[in-house]
Amino acid sequence: MYSLFLFWTDGDKRIKVSQPVVEMDGDEMTRIIWEFIKEKLILSNVDVELKYYDLGLPYRDQTDDQVTIDSAIATQKYHVAVKCATITPDEQRVEEFKLKKMWKSPNGTIRNILGGWTQPITIGRHAFGDQYRATDFVVSQPGTFKMVFSPTDGSKGQEWEVYKFPGGGCGMGMYNTDESISGFAHSCFQYAIGKKWPLYLSTKNTILKAYDGRFKDIFEEIYQPEFDKLKIWYEHRLIDDMVAQVLKSDGAFVWACKNYDGDVQSDILAQGFGSLGLMTSVLVCPDGKTIEAEAAHGTVTRHYREHQKGNPTSTNPIASIFAWTRGLEHRGKLDGNPDLIKFALTLEKVCVETVESGVMTKDLAGCIHGLSKCKLNVHYVNTEDFLDAIKNNLDKALGK
Repeated sequence: MYSLFLFWTDGDKRIKVSQPVVEMDGDEMTRIIWEFIKEKLILSNVDVELKYYDLGLPYRDQTDDQVTIDSAIATQKYHVAVKCATITPDEQRVEEFKLKKMWKSPNGTIRNILGGWTQPITIGRHAFGDQYRATDFVVSQPGTFKMVFSPTDGSKGQEWEVYKFPGGGCGMGMYNTDESISGFAHSCFQYAIGKKWPLYLSTKNTILKAYDGRFKDIFEEIYQPEFDKLKIWYEHRLIDDMVAQVLKSDGAFVWACKNYDGDVQSDILAQGFGSLGLMTSVLVCPDGKTIEAEAAHGTVTRHYREHQKGNPTSTNPIASIFAWTRGLEHRGKLDGNPDLIKFALTLEKVCVETVESGVMTKDLAGCIHGLSKCKLNVHYVNTEDFLDAIKNNLDKALGK
């Protein structure tokens, strides 16, 4: 159940936040870590009103996914949201949770309502349309697959024959809009200008001449003269060429990706830095004001199964912590609250310094020593001990 939660105490010294933050709870291991982060790291230092929405799969099913829609609408109203990782159900999850139906990705629903894009590190992902809003189907007999466009003004429509199936197979139809692509392009250019980094757009327009070509054309129409003044540049590249460049580059550029490309390439990029647990993800709306910060990884099901058995785990909570800090930092910028901004940046710095001091979770220790050689309490600590270390270091940094 979702409701309004208010947190305050008389005479406390916590940082006061004048405007609310939307909180979207999640699933499995990340839900447990999320609660710890909120209570021990955030609410003990920040007096903020949280508009709480339970996006855990059972409650999404109970509300017919209305809670996901409500959380996105609340984000539009308050401009800042922080989100825990959630389950996108497949056939196995439908059976496990006895769901009414296979609900769509909550991230996809939220992104389509907000009309924004995901910004993990230096990748800009166009979080609208394409495969994520496609209509796909399976055919079991010979037949013809056609696409039809019918203008609303009643003028003559168009029809395309896609394929004549000799037998069983599968098909898909997907779409995007000029408005959404333009909003994405504006966000990418503004972000690149803010960072003073060059911008690359990657597509496969040699194959999808009309579909991907539309992305290329709109970006070129919006290309901004400010780039020349800052001595940075915009360039379109084929996706395969761009992937090769990324692997051999030093970074310091913005990579604008279509929806699916951004989904895949952001995970590859994160792993190159050591762990998905180190990747932040911020959904940025074209208005430049509304954001939703979340951890880019999943709900860590394997660790959750161990937790259910009563076994300790070593789950990396850093991306979930940064979901809170990025959301609170933006809330501070919107409200003109320097104390809140300072707190968010301090907590991020403490996370980095804690790892650099040698206290880390197993995934990070494995990058240094190799997973097969890692030993508990020698090379890494469990989740709760790691969070306790961060809390202790945060208290010191805040002068508590």
